[in-house]
Amino acid sequence: MAKSATAKYTATLDEALNPKATSQRSKIPGREAEQARNNAGGVSFLLDKWGYFDRFMILGSEGGSYYVGEKKLTLDAAKNVIACIKEDGKRAVDRIIEISDQGRAPKNDSAIFALALAAASDNKEVAEYAFANLGKVCRIGTHLFSFMEAYNTFGKWRGYAKRGIAKWYARNEDKLAMQLLKYQQRNGWSHRDVLRLAHVKPTTEAHNALFHWVANDKKHLEGAKLPELIHVFEALHKDGTVKNAITAVKDYGLTWEMLPTQVLSDPKVWEAMVPNMGITALIRNLGRMSANGLISGLSAGEKMVVDRLTDAEALKAGRVHPITLLAALKTYQQGRGMKGNLSWRVSQRVVDALNDAFYASFGHITPSGENYLLGIDCSGSMFGARVNGMDFLTAAEASAVMALATAKVEKNYFIAGFDTSISELKISPNMRLDQVLQVMQRFNWGGTDCAQPMLYALKNKMNVDKFCVYTDNETWAGRIHPSQALKQYRDTYGKGKLIVCGTSVTNFTIADPKDAGMLDIVGFDSAAPQLISQF
Repeated sequence: MAKSATAKYTATLDEALNPKATSQRSKIPGREAEQARNNAGGVSFLLDKWGYFDRFMILGSEGGSYYVGEKKLTLDAAKNVIACIKEDGKRAVDRIIEISDQGRAPKNDSAIFALALAAASDNKEVAEYAFANLGKVCRIGTHLFSFMEAYNTFGKWRGYAKRGIAKWYARNEDKLAMQLLKYQQRNGWSHRDVLRLAHVKPTTEAHNALFHWVANDKKHLEGAKLPELIHVFEALHKDGTVKNAITAVKDYGLTWEMLPTQVLSDPKVWEAMVPNMGITALIRNLGRMSANGLISGLSAGEKMVVDRLTDAEALKAGRVHPITLLAALKTYQQGRGMKGNLSWRVSQRVVDALNDAFYASFGHITPSGENYLLGIDCSGSMFGARVNGMDFLTAAEASAVMALATAKVEKNYFIAGFDTSISELKISPNMRLDQVLQVMQRFNWGGTDCAQPMLYALKNKMNVDKFCVYTDNETWAGRIHPSQALKQYRDTYGKGKLIVCGTSVTNFTIADPKDAGMLDIVGFDSAAPQLISQF
């Protein structure tokens, strides 16, 4: 029998106004001011400005999201950063430093951009505080150039700005020489540009000589005493032999960026560099080292590389982010670069080492002994979104491996993938990450209903202490809000916390901000597994 019009009206009204089970396309009655329509047309809670700030610091906006273009995403996030700086500038700068210094983001770009906004603040105290801490965020020349590009657009060259840049260059002359040689120019900026724009004055004779060398001022270099590293660099570029390159690497610590191009195809040169190479540089050059023969079966080079990759302390000191390792594994395992014509024979030992390095990069996580349901949003928007500008890595794939960091230390877990339905996701930390990615790529993704993990646990009488949902929060397809589904679970079992691991730079969340049993964190934060365990 067909439903009467009255019954249809009643059903429609019940979906929209029922405070216990409201359609995700409608606001929860009584909570209207705290919710807004998300980019998918559903309704979510609004994240507070500082939570939004953290998302931008860690996730960035490069590449945009499934629903929002990069330009708008960046503009909205920047406006929020400015609002945080106006509200409490010192707190904003301290947070930028913390996230950058601890290596909690896959890339440092957002922290540099936000610091430039703080440095350009009309509040003199905030601006001075940002410049005073420039070196803690902009640790290398490339970072400084990125900062200059942003600050030169937004800021004014007042005295404290010039003092802040001068402080960056006021380091030991040998260390400064290393920076000047290793990072000579990036994105149209050079040290010569920075020194001229900020009117940096040398503090010692050695610095004066280095500044003249950067400016290629040969007249003032006559009789000047330059650090020996500069002379070695210049001699090597005139000579250009492999033998002298190896000597320069071993005796003076020249990095691959400082060497003549023609010697970089020789495996002996790379073998000399590996022991003291920065861990990030090592990871980025795995393909090149395999292509030139350094990494080959049972070779000394392969052993050195594997030893470096599995050095937990080196990973920590180098601030290597788990997503960086995942991206490296995905690129290296396919045997060719994402750009260009470089190809190589894949070493399974290196693949395994990258796999181990991924888990080691999280540091120590204390298991809580609780029962976890790890829900991975496998909807279309999660497979359509890319992670921090990495075109080859989707948010769904990255979420799955981040969830495995929790599963690695917790004995009691159930992993599920969901869109508008839900099923067990056949992945585990015992699998290699490349195998996990293959499983994820086969998932049949569709719409988004973030209430599915809680409803599934309720239907299947599962004993869950913590629900961890990795999502972009663009939920819209369910008949009940996730927060209401969690309440239903709690009403039945008397427990149940929800940790929402956000994967996109928006101000939406499915976590109820008034519920102390819900926590919103950034999904790709290297500290996420530890935060989940401690909550």
